[in-house]
Amino acid sequence: MPATDSLSLVFAALADPTRRAILSKLAQGSATVGQVAEPFAVSAPAISQHLKVLQRAGLVSRTTRAQWRTLSLEPEPLDEASAWVEKQRREWNLRLDALDAHLQTMKARPETPDSQEAGS
Repeated sequence: MPATDSLSLVFAALADPTRRAILSKLAQGSATVGQVAEPFAVSAPAISQHLKVLQRAGLVSRTTRAQWRTLSLEPEPLDEASAWVEKQRREWNLRLDALDAHLQTMKARPETPDSQEAGS
């Protein structure tokens, strides 16, 4: 069963290189569906599917004016994903620092006769 929470939808959308390229294009400014699809050697239905995934994740919004459908990047979900990654990075850095301190403490301890026998 696919995840439906916002963070999972964002990471799932970012998992595909075509969708990441679409987001990079839209980071330069709004564009029509045709402009977004132009550099890709995939069918229009495939681009449409990619856009649906990006919209479901909240990364892209679509406006329609007459026959033009314009796409825009919505950066807020990326900010949420970035904040989650940074939180994880801080937690892992704290854990790795604690492990390093523990290992340094272990290295600094003098060997006892019991530990020499166990190592033989």
